[in-house]
Amino acid sequence: MALDKNTVLEALKTVRGPDLDGNIVDLGMVSDVFISDAKVYLSINVPAERARELEPMRQAAERVVKAMAGVKGALVSLTAERKAGSAPPPPPQHTHSHGHDHSHGHSHATAAPGQPARPAKAGIPGIGAIIAVASGKGGVGKSTTAVNLALALQANGLKVGILDADVYGPSMPRLLGITGRPQQIDGRIIVPMENYGLKAMSIGFLVDEGTAMIWRGPMVQSALMQMLREVAWGELDVLVVDMPPGTGDAQLTMAQQVPLTGAVIVSTPQDLALIDARKGISMFNKVEVPVLGVVENMSYFIAPDTGARYDIFGHGGARAEAEAIGAPFLGEVPLTISIREHSDAGTPIVVAEPDGPQAKVYREIATRVWSEVGRHSARQAPTITFE
Repeated sequence: MALDKNTVLEALKTVRGPDLDGNIVDLGMVSDVFISDAKVYLSINVPAERARELEPMRQAAERVVKAMAGVKGALVSLTAERKAGSAPPPPPQHTHSHGHDHSHGHSHATAAPGQPARPAKAGIPGIGAIIAVASGKGGVGKSTTAVNLALALQANGLKVGILDADVYGPSMPRLLGITGRPQQIDGRIIVPMENYGLKAMSIGFLVDEGTAMIWRGPMVQSALMQMLREVAWGELDVLVVDMPPGTGDAQLTMAQQVPLTGAVIVSTPQDLALIDARKGISMFNKVEVPVLGVVENMSYFIAPDTGARYDIFGHGGARAEAEAIGAPFLGEVPLTISIREHSDAGTPIVVAEPDGPQAKVYREIATRVWSEVGRHSARQAPTITFE
């Protein structure tokens, strides 16, 4: 029998639903099924308050799929998608954090009088700080900035990992020159890929390059949480998250479910890019994730033959935007042929030319980012508010 969505759903009908009532397929709990390279990915909708209790049901579903003929692996997760017309979640309560030490993001939620406590966002064991690198639009060099920032933080003496959160357009396999598939521990926990001493995880390591990722919101959320929480990251000072462009499901999932230390916004100097950058800044402000600062990428062009500088996209727009919102301006990254060539070759400029002027720019930005992390981590953890 061919391995397809219908055969997977048929096998899943053997998995009993909550309280042994019916099966998870007929109860409409299976959100979607995605198959790539004989690996099966799916999520099961459950009430958020019963997620821990229903973990055995998830494990049973995963065992059933793994036992199917032709299946090389399976990842099944629980998701709590709120259906249209259902009651909105209760308003968030104030949360107090232990701050940035290496107890890694554990926090306690306090409720208003007469209200139940809101569950705190669970930290990731072993990870000290989580930094999102984001932009309001594509094409501004966000992924190149993210990988060079991660390597610059590492060059500054930190233990660093990077998560490629762009499910639809993963960049890390190419930018880090990594090929092959990650290993799994006990058939579930994924061992991150590694190059240049940087631990990395990306959906691009799990599916073939060029595969069209036609996923709805719950599947994106499920994939992100698995790549974040079911990976053997080990002890890291900081995890850099390369966010997809825009302000969609991935960003809201990360802000809602992950204790982000803060966000770095990447923009070019031109007005149109800055308009989109403002949208990203506004989103993080709404969910009360601190903006650690703004990076102006492609800030100016240095002619390789003459060394002359040209402000192709204008200059100083991102600095002015940072000043307008009261966020630190982290630095200007020039537009150079060497950054592009090394990125395309899978040898980021920070490791390819560690003593060069571009690597120095990234290390200086990394120093400013880490200073902001230290400043914000001592503050009260954010309250997440969705309108």
